[in-house]
Amino acid sequence: MIPDFLVTHSGGFHADELLSTVILTRLFPEARLVRTRAADWIKPGPDRIIYDVGGHYDAEAGIFDHHQRGAPLREDGQPYSSFGLIWKHFGRAYLAASGVPEGHVEPVHSAVDERFVLPIDLVDNGALDPSVAGPLAGLTLPSLLETLKPVFDQSGPEADDRGFQAALTIARALVEASVAQRAAKLRAEALVLEQIALAGAGRILELPRGMPFRPAVVKAGADHLLFVVHPRDNDWCLTGIRRADEGFELRADLPAAWAGLTNGDLEAACGVAGASFCHNGRFIAAAKTREAALAMADLAVAEAVAG
Repeated sequence: MIPDFLVTHSGGFHADELLSTVILTRLFPEARLVRTRAADWIKPGPDRIIYDVGGHYDAEAGIFDHHQRGAPLREDGQPYSSFGLIWKHFGRAYLAASGVPEGHVEPVHSAVDERFVLPIDLVDNGALDPSVAGPLAGLTLPSLLETLKPVFDQSGPEADDRGFQAALTIARALVEASVAQRAAKLRAEALVLEQIALAGAGRILELPRGMPFRPAVVKAGADHLLFVVHPRDNDWCLTGIRRADEGFELRADLPAAWAGLTNGDLEAACGVAGASFCHNGRFIAAAKTREAALAMADLAVAEAVAG
């Protein structure tokens, strides 16, 4: 079905229908967005998709609400908001329209659902309170989008629509960025896995550019790898590999004698011409050339293994 109208409620807005609108307007750019509570508009029909209003969930009829008694739940019992329902039914098409390769659509859809869509669903249904973020509660995405609602003495249909459109621009950018980041991680994973195979039993992984690498290292079971080397703008970078997704503990730190040193002082400490920087935290270092970065990596491996 190619709708002529995308229908959601008027008045105050929340993250779920804003984000739903991002998906639907990308897929159906010629459809007219209608924000209303008029009964004639929120009746299902072959020319419209209705979401976050209407009191029903019937995908075949093109209506996606979640406020009614007996509202839809995920397989694990967690509630959907309109965003979750729209993502469930239209998210894959949105990803394909956004240029995500066919083989990556399903994993990207799943990752976005888990990390981006589900939290919106939970907050909108009151199953998750932003207050769990403590002082950052007011900076969560639902809270920030709602700050674009018109203030009490400047409200009205036109002001509500202006606020909705302003929030929609931001919501669109964030959805696109979220998708792009997750799609990029899959592209990076394929590249990193290739380089891991080339590295063999070595302790150093060399990459053609900076990119997310830890997920592929874990997926490959490459527990032997300790450091990663890659080019960076005008120099080369040497970095450690975190032991876990959370926290900052590394499989191996860079040598303590390098900590906080730069240029000549670092060259003297490590004996490598071209060594230019080592962070005081010993998780990242830099060198002017590939050869220098690899030499530093060899020294770091030797110390880590000996220790």
